[in-house]
Parts: sequence; C-alpha cells; structure tokens
Amino acid sequence: MIVTGDDLAEIQSLQKYLESEFEMKSLGDLKYFLGIEVARSKHGIFLSQRKYVLDLLAEIGMLDCKPIDTPSEQNHKLGLYPDQVPTDKERYQRLVGKLIYLAHTRPDIAYAVSVVSQFMHSPSEDHMGAVTRILRYLKVTHGKGLMFSKYGHTNVEGYTDADWAGSATDRRSTSGYFTFVGGNLVTWRSKKQKVVSRSSAEVEYHGMAHGVCELLWLRRLLRDLGFGPKKPMDLYCDNKAAIAIAHNPVQHDRTKHVEVDRNFIKEKVDAEIVSFPFISSEYQLADVLTKAVSTSIFHNSLDKLGMRDVFALT
Repeated sequence: MIVTGDDLAEIQSLQKYLESEFEMKSLGDLKYFLGIEVARSKHGIFLSQRKYVLDLLAEIGMLDCKPIDTPSEQNHKLGLYPDQVPTDKERYQRLVGKLIYLAHTRPDIAYAVSVVSQFMHSPSEDHMGAVTRILRYLKVTHGKGLMFSKYGHTNVEGYTDADWAGSATDRRSTSGYFTFVGGNLVTWRSKKQKVVSRSSAEVEYHGMAHGVCELLWLRRLLRDLGFGPKKPMDLYCDNKAAIAIAHNPVQHDRTKHVEVDRNFIKEKVDAEIVSFPFISSEYQLADVLTKAVSTSIFHNSLDKLGMRDVFALT
C-alpha cells in the first residue's frame, strides 16, 4: 500500500489507525512497488522497471541476446495471413502480457506492444519474431524510465497523431496521444481504431477526440487535488484539416461521419477548455505511437518525452 499526502501528521495518524486494525508496518520512503522502482535525487523522481526487465530476460534465457536499437521494424507488414506459420500460443500470450505491464513506465515500447497484442488469439512465427525484437531492444535499454522534475508550472498539454490506414490486413488506422502535466509525461496510449477511416482528416479527428477525453480526465483529477488548469489545455495536432473541422461551426457532408466527435470537441473548444495549436510533423511527439519510425527520430522523441537511463555509465 502506498500512503501519500502533504500533511505529515495526518499520514502518521492514518498509519497508526491501519496498524491497529491490521498486522502491518511502515517500510519508509517508497522505493519499490509492484515491479516499479522509485529513485529520488536533486533532479526529481525517477520511475523504472529495471529489475522487472532483467528478471524477464533471465526467465526466458535472453540475457545474452544481441541488442537492437528500436523495438519495431520500420515499414513492417505484420498482420493475419492464410499461409502464416503458427507459434506457441501460450508462450506468446504470456510474453505479451508481461510486456503490456512493462509499458506502464515505458512509452517507448507502447506502439510495438500495441501491435503484437493484436494477434493474441492466433500468433505466428512472424509475430513471435516481433516480440523477440522488443525483448532485444529491452536488453540494451533495461534501465530506461521516466524522470519527473519540477519545471515551475502546472500546465496541461497533449500531443495527438494518427497513421491513416496503417494496418496491412484491414486498413484500420492507429492513433495515439501523449499528455503532460507540469512538463512531465503522465499518460500515453497507442491503439488501433475500431473502424476503417475514409480520410486522414477523419482518423486524425477520431484521435483528437480520444486525446480530449484524456485531457478532461486529467483536468478533473487535478481539480480534485487542488490545482486545476487555469487556461485552455493545448492538444497539439499536425493535421490542419482536422483542426479546421474542430473550429468549423457549420455541419456539412464532409463531417457527417464524425458528427458525434465533432460536436463533442466543438463544445470543449467553445468553452475554452481545450485548444488545438498546429504543430509540424517534425515536432510531433506522438508520431512514435502510431508507426515504427527511424532510429534517429525514435531516440530524439524519447529525449523530449523525458525518458532517461540513470543506470547508464556516463
């Protein structure tokens, strides 16, 4: 159990009450919880799952595997094909399940894990190869995690992006978002959309709706904690057509298929809760959540997300 707060006397009172009702003891400052390691320094708080990764690699005999720079092969064509060679389904599901839990502190593998989790019911050797590639990437990045530092503000902002018709088998799109509070990455998601979109603007717009929902949740949470956003929350998007739809008060044939999302987003824009600044694709952080990018783009994005390796030799 984690007990946290800004009133030390109240925390101690709660601990004494719990100790009177249950057999328990205080373990001091938080250092390790459910596989997540917590380290503190003058630079901030660092979260990682280093031990979890090393234990996983040791369990499957991959501690000495050959490392690789990225978790996904660029321009991969993973999908369900009639001539695919099946693999051990139970082992595949077990490994992907462990990787899904690892993604709680590893946004760098979010897209790769999202892809391999789509084939849990019928995995092939190619799918297992994609899982193995993620593990090879973890071999060289086992110490990576998220650094939470103090930047002097509590602004809430997000980045949303989508890869139109990226799936090789059903042409569904993948969208994703990152959200930041006070300059620190707090939530992210990479997910294949449920329907086939007819245009890049449509798929970007669906992705924007998911990003807005996440920002609204963060807004409510921060208000409960006593420091809600004082200005509209920025959700950065690199699609001008989708941004134009969000600000267009007129309903017409081009927006009928996104009518629910359009009205939802327009309502939040009119209330000045959310704004949609345009950002060029070059600076779109959420790009790594929608497709496998080049090594240079991938690692450049990780630096901007606040991912560090405090265990690496300097």
